[in-house]
Amino acid sequence: MEPVLTPEAMGRADQRTIDAGTPVSVLMERAGRAVAWEVRRSVDGTYGRRVVVVCGKGNNGGDGLVAARVLTGWGMRAHVVELAGGVDRAAVTQALASADVVIDAMYGTGFRGVLERDAAWIATCLDGSSAPIVSVDVPSGIDGLTGAVRGVVVHAQRTVTFAARKPGLVFEPGRSHAGVISVVDIGIDLGPDGDVPPPLGIVASADVRGWLPPRPPDAHKWIAAVMVVGGSAGMIGAPMLVSHAAMRAGAGIVWCGLPGEAAARQASGGEVVTRVLPASAEGMLAPTAADTVLANIGRFAALAVGPGLGRDPSVATAVCSLVAEARVPLVLDADGLNALGGNLEPLRARRMLDAPVVLTPHDGEYVRLAGRPVGDDRIAAARRLADLAHAVVLLKGPGTVIAEPERAGTPGRVVLNPTGSAALATAGTGDVLTGIIAGFLARGMPAFEAAAAAAWIHGAAADLVAGGATDGLIAGDVVEAIPSTLRALTRPA
Repeated sequence: MEPVLTPEAMGRADQRTIDAGTPVSVLMERAGRAVAWEVRRSVDGTYGRRVVVVCGKGNNGGDGLVAARVLTGWGMRAHVVELAGGVDRAAVTQALASADVVIDAMYGTGFRGVLERDAAWIATCLDGSSAPIVSVDVPSGIDGLTGAVRGVVVHAQRTVTFAARKPGLVFEPGRSHAGVISVVDIGIDLGPDGDVPPPLGIVASADVRGWLPPRPPDAHKWIAAVMVVGGSAGMIGAPMLVSHAAMRAGAGIVWCGLPGEAAARQASGGEVVTRVLPASAEGMLAPTAADTVLANIGRFAALAVGPGLGRDPSVATAVCSLVAEARVPLVLDADGLNALGGNLEPLRARRMLDAPVVLTPHDGEYVRLAGRPVGDDRIAAARRLADLAHAVVLLKGPGTVIAEPERAGTPGRVVLNPTGSAALATAGTGDVLTGIIAGFLARGMPAFEAAAAAAWIHGAAADLVAGGATDGLIAGDVVEAIPSTLRALTRPA
């Protein structure tokens, strides 16, 4: 798993390395040389080329000064701009007009707030420059912890970051402003980090490959069975997407419980087995539906509840019963989350069942569950809800966060998912994710690993189909791409 360091953790790692005997000057020399090499690659040579190096007053600026010196030694003409000494705007404008490349070394991972005065002016000038920009550690104007942008910002073509990625390079809009990211080892000691929260990581294909259990030789369909509960009058598409995604993810058999004869009849046919659940006169899930599901749940290895259920009070009653009493791993999504209405007691009651639960909220559902907005710090938000609900939380969005609850006072693990793009911003793709999680849970994966692996597969399948485009993808395309994504992942090298 590729490590991710928050600005705070990066500061501790820096200090730990310095305390162990590596001087700041040595770290700065290594960092600056790494930036110089990235510039050399970006312009395909250095002799006679022109570089503008914009330096802030901290270590980030020091890295820029080293890069300028090294590039000058390689035959490049360097125009250095130091913010601390005041900026000659006419000279900068002239230098940028003839620059072959620009190094942004104004602000690093600890930046918060808004670029101001000369820094803001330079960022605006760079936005209109044709020269490629190489940023040091994080593009200036990006919050290194959250990826947030609160004003003008440098849009880099390349970013050289040290020791590990920072969250601001994983979350949007920071990720889109960073361009191609190079992580460079300059000898920083990454750990151990004492009694602080466990280190962050980015899910990698090797992690997913290691987590996926093989199907045993004596397998039969019921050893990885999934029950899906969802739908309402006119809303059967969502639970059917969940069901088909679960089958593509490895579930041996899927029963899709739908409220009322009409809904079940409309959805029948194909590999998914539809089952009629008690319904209200309006075609919504009736409270007694929970009894029907619970009477059969012992045959299943996972339960997915929520998509398409609607927000009738009768639905909330049934969902709360299922959450509190179903003795199998559970994925709760969409209207299943909304049914709780901020009441987390059914989730806490599950602690007595020894059956894990995965919650998959987007930002709006998070507010209804946690009683407060996600805010800029998505890592902290996911951790907070995981601890409140005693559940694994998959906080959906650009830069999906997966967090597990603390155990015996020890903070849980948190990982970030790197796959997927804006192509997934289309109806039904969240239902596909729910189905993949359910399928992985049914295969015996622990809840945290199932959620993290599902997020990776979901995004990778969408990337495979979209091919770099952000338009034209539909949820069914992602379902169909799951098998090929899994095959590519598990194919011997």
